[in-house]
Amino acid sequence: MADVMESGGSGPVGAASVDWQKRCVALEMQLLRFRLQAGKIRELLAEKMQELEQRVMEADRRAESAEKQVIHVMEEKLKSANIQTSESESSLYRKYQDLTNQVQEKDAVIKRLEVQLEKQILVRAQEAKIIEEKAAKIKDWVTFKLREMEQENQQLKMANLKQTEQIMLLQDKLQCEYHCSFRSQCLHSSSSSSSSSSAYEMAHGPSSPDSSITKSPLLSRSPSTNNPFPNPPQPLIHQSGTSMTLPKVRTPLTPRDSIQLVKKHYSQPQPSLDRLHHLNVNIDIMSPSSTSSTLKSTGTTTSPFSQELERLDPEALKPPTPPLHRFPSWFVICFIGVNISIVIILKATQISSVPLPDDDSGSEDDSSSLVSLRTSILSPDRKSSVPGSPRAVKRGVSMSSISSESDYAIPPDAYSLDSDYSEPEHKVQRTSSYSCESTGPVSEMLEKSGYLLKMGSQVKAWKRRWFILRNGEILYYKSPSDVIRKPQGQIELSSSCCIVRGEGAQTFQLITEKKTFYLTADSPNILEEWIRVLQNILKVQASSQVTVETTAKPTVRGWLTKVKHGHSKLVWCSLVGKIFYYYRNQEDKLPLGQLQMREALVQEVDRSCDSDEDYEAGSRGFLSSHCTLVVQPRDQSPTYLLIGTKQEKDTWLYHLTVAAGSSATFKVGTEYEQLIGKLLDAEGDPESALWRSEALSFCKEGLRSPLTTLPSEALQTEALKLFKSCQLFINVLVESPSVDYHTSLAQHALQVCLTHPELQNEMYCQLIKQTNRRTTHNYSLTQCWQLLSLCVALFLPQQHILWYLRQYLQRNADPSSEVGKYAVYCQRSVERTLQNGEREARPSRMEIISILLRNPYHHSLPFSIPVHFMNNTYQVVGFDGSTTVEEFLNTLNQRIGMRKPQLSGFALFTDDPTGKDLEHCLQPSAKICDVISKWEQALKELHPGKNEGTRIVRLTYKSRLCFRSQVKGETERERLLLAYQVNDEVHHGHFPVNKELALEVAALMAQVEHGDLERTAASSPTGSPQPKSQLILLQALERFYPKRYKQDCSSEQLRELTERLATKWSMLRGCSASECVRIYLTVARKWPLFGAKLFSAQPVPPSPVEQSQVWLAVNEDGLCVLDFTMHTLVTYPYQSVITFGGYRDDFMVVTSHQTEPGVGKKSAEKLVFAMAKPKILELTLLMASYINHWNPSLPSASQHPLGHWDVDSKHFPAMNYTTKGPTLL
Repeated sequence: MADVMESGGSGPVGAASVDWQKRCVALEMQLLRFRLQAGKIRELLAEKMQELEQRVMEADRRAESAEKQVIHVMEEKLKSANIQTSESESSLYRKYQDLTNQVQEKDAVIKRLEVQLEKQILVRAQEAKIIEEKAAKIKDWVTFKLREMEQENQQLKMANLKQTEQIMLLQDKLQCEYHCSFRSQCLHSSSSSSSSSSAYEMAHGPSSPDSSITKSPLLSRSPSTNNPFPNPPQPLIHQSGTSMTLPKVRTPLTPRDSIQLVKKHYSQPQPSLDRLHHLNVNIDIMSPSSTSSTLKSTGTTTSPFSQELERLDPEALKPPTPPLHRFPSWFVICFIGVNISIVIILKATQISSVPLPDDDSGSEDDSSSLVSLRTSILSPDRKSSVPGSPRAVKRGVSMSSISSESDYAIPPDAYSLDSDYSEPEHKVQRTSSYSCESTGPVSEMLEKSGYLLKMGSQVKAWKRRWFILRNGEILYYKSPSDVIRKPQGQIELSSSCCIVRGEGAQTFQLITEKKTFYLTADSPNILEEWIRVLQNILKVQASSQVTVETTAKPTVRGWLTKVKHGHSKLVWCSLVGKIFYYYRNQEDKLPLGQLQMREALVQEVDRSCDSDEDYEAGSRGFLSSHCTLVVQPRDQSPTYLLIGTKQEKDTWLYHLTVAAGSSATFKVGTEYEQLIGKLLDAEGDPESALWRSEALSFCKEGLRSPLTTLPSEALQTEALKLFKSCQLFINVLVESPSVDYHTSLAQHALQVCLTHPELQNEMYCQLIKQTNRRTTHNYSLTQCWQLLSLCVALFLPQQHILWYLRQYLQRNADPSSEVGKYAVYCQRSVERTLQNGEREARPSRMEIISILLRNPYHHSLPFSIPVHFMNNTYQVVGFDGSTTVEEFLNTLNQRIGMRKPQLSGFALFTDDPTGKDLEHCLQPSAKICDVISKWEQALKELHPGKNEGTRIVRLTYKSRLCFRSQVKGETERERLLLAYQVNDEVHHGHFPVNKELALEVAALMAQVEHGDLERTAASSPTGSPQPKSQLILLQALERFYPKRYKQDCSSEQLRELTERLATKWSMLRGCSASECVRIYLTVARKWPLFGAKLFSAQPVPPSPVEQSQVWLAVNEDGLCVLDFTMHTLVTYPYQSVITFGGYRDDFMVVTSHQTEPGVGKKSAEKLVFAMAKPKILELTLLMASYINHWNPSLPSASQHPLGHWDVDSKHFPAMNYTTKGPTLL
């Protein structure tokens, strides 16, 4: 080649007549042909030499066998000469062998016992350690409980003293009231009712004992009623001005009266308040020994004391709540007073006879029946069973609810009932007339089974199959008895499917994305049923894509019992934004229904007057400890939610009320949350005094209770622990040697918030409170802002707290101050987190140290990491806490001059924390910070205490998918990196090259890497290059020449190889790097499997592949099986692949092929290959990416043309993946 170039350079005159460039190309082609012919000749010579060597080996083998035969004959002759041997020697030898065997057996037993002893010692040590840990935990728990009880005891003592003082003050006040109102009460007694006259007698003293007993409407718990006021009535007043009610004292033999009765009375709807406005109920709390309640009716002119009591009763100001349970047992107290009993009976009769309006408008809430529904028929004996127990009559239950067998109350809106029910749903017995006709969406069925005739896909004939429609898909079997086996086929239904009626009266077509199914029913009625159910399915799926927001973060979620129209069902509930969804179970993606919370009415139902016996008598499992909420959207009937604990009730009540937009009307949530609600109502007025309130500002005292509403006591305790962790992070100065202490504190606190999302609002409230109006500007304030900077890139609060956070950051944003710079950075991070979503893993050590050691305000991308390439270069790329892999690669491609990954086929890989030769491909939606954090966690779990901060993740950018269409439009950088990647395959023996071609491509890569080979004129007599050049040549051989060709070379052969490489390298003098890369890729692409990924595997018998070791090559055309010399044995296109993936510890692929050409019948073939588990996963994901690229019907293919983004690398080292098309095992 060099001669041709020199001749071309020395003949400029002949260039006019001869196209030397074409001549050069022709000569190069001839040279390549000659080389190929020489290679073939060498291969023929090698084969001949192998045959000769085999003949020599066979001759040697025959000579050895003949020699062995001669020796054997000689030995037999010697044995025949010495026939007589001593028997004593043989017996001694036998005994020696027996003793030796016994000794060996005993040694084995001793070793086994020693191993068992060591295991027992380890087990005992572990058990002792566990016992010590349990004992320490028990001790801490007991100490904590004793401390809590002591604190509670002290608080009760203080409360007792305060109440005693208040009682004395109220006694003095009553004495004054008595003297001031004596004359006015005397004048008023002539025009009041009998109850007021009795009250007059109680205030002034009775004229006789008999009259005081008959006229006083007092129900006292003391045995004697002669003195109804042993102590004057004493309402307890706190110093702050709020009323406090003593706990209710119950005696077994007296009726239930007191405060809760009057509260329940006020909580019921008031149909005639305009006529009964003169009725005032005063509750007088006596001493615990003689607790009683007095119902005192006065005129329109009431005493100042009664007005004060009416003002102090907060329950009297509550709006009426819709009743959930039966109306309380009011009639047992009718002997209290004639006027009061008449009013209560009038109210109970009006409420029981006039139920709440049932606005069954077919809203989203009624879609709870859009699940597996069947028609049920009420049995005659159940229709006629009307218990009508005395308990029910005494409780004043309406006639419509007397038929309930259970003592669980039926809401009065349970009049519009349907005839369908779901199998797992437990229903409360109905309380109105039963109707078998239902026209709303409740009657829509989504499940069906039965026989249909199906047209075969290969053989066009009708086949009778048993079809089952469930969960949005159709499975068909040969018969109903085969449902426990694998189905004959599966039809996936989606919103893009359509139903077309056939020409016959009983035939229809079901057209899906992949195929058209021809089905025939047995009768026209069955056909209509199937079409109706299928249309319902398609309608629900089409609407669910619009209504269900699966990616949104729920504000609160949990298991609740939902009651509506007499149906009770345990459902998984989730509040997303202003929509309340409920599901059959936690894993479902399609909700049973939803409630629009905007402007809905949310209230707590008062159940204080319901007795425990009422719930114990019921058979539904409802407890009196359950709390009840009622949710009533606009123009819809109410829905009731039964909640197990008070903490859960408070959480749901707060978040539902906030979602409904009525948190300002009702006082729900903690004091901190209420102040935020008031700020929101004031539209965040900067001049508002609420910003300076003590509850929202910094205080030196620790938290005694959480700042937000939490659904359990465990989370409340965890919130206080979280506050202590934050205090340790804030109050200990950050120094470079001890930065790992703050790193572990921040990681632990933020991991708790990720594990329990309910604490995320609490975390933000605590940090804002610690930074708000903090006077001393020292390191503690800065470190608190640093912790807040870590939070905003990880997750965001919900509802009002998010609004409050953004307002707070706006107030503090100031580029001129250190704290204000952190606020500006937090503002940017909040917007980025809202744009790209929240993170999955806690912050990495690198992220925390970057925030702690420098202010992130000064850098738009505060973090950076190197990305390595196959040519041993790297590029440092910046990113922030919300940067995704897609954004990261866009920045990288812009800097290095490459196309997008969808066009180039390149992908970003990470190394494995274990240090093994494994790589993990990253999804475009994954966050770079999450990748780094998960990698660090996996490394820490594998090597605890080691490599702390010394080893970081290695990111590599290289080609993953190779398509022939990518060649057009390749950039120089892409070709360069691709050439180095192919050279790496050549170096590791994954690319078929012979020795001569290997030297050629090594010379090309050496020219790309080092340029022209420099040789000085003064060389050694043998013509060998100088030591510097020799070193460069050795490096080129080590890096670019295949390992397998030089591993057995002697020093002389290696020197000769170096000389040959130098010769070929010298011939490339003057060639540019881009020209060498072009030649390299032109030669490499002549291999039909260029760009394929090779995996070493062993076929597992029985297998059609006879070789013991093969290569599995995956490229855009399919899966190829190569022998170990990389010649193709068989190719399986992706169209013929039925399923593939891991099978036990091996890789299995099932393909279909035609048994006879021209015949439509196909047969399946299963191939199993033994491989390493990580390679099985990599091979499976690579095949799935190619299949997804060529399958346009899949969603992933439409979104990502190359499909290689489907690889899941969320967890190290294990990864999960699912795909459609050919199924994964």
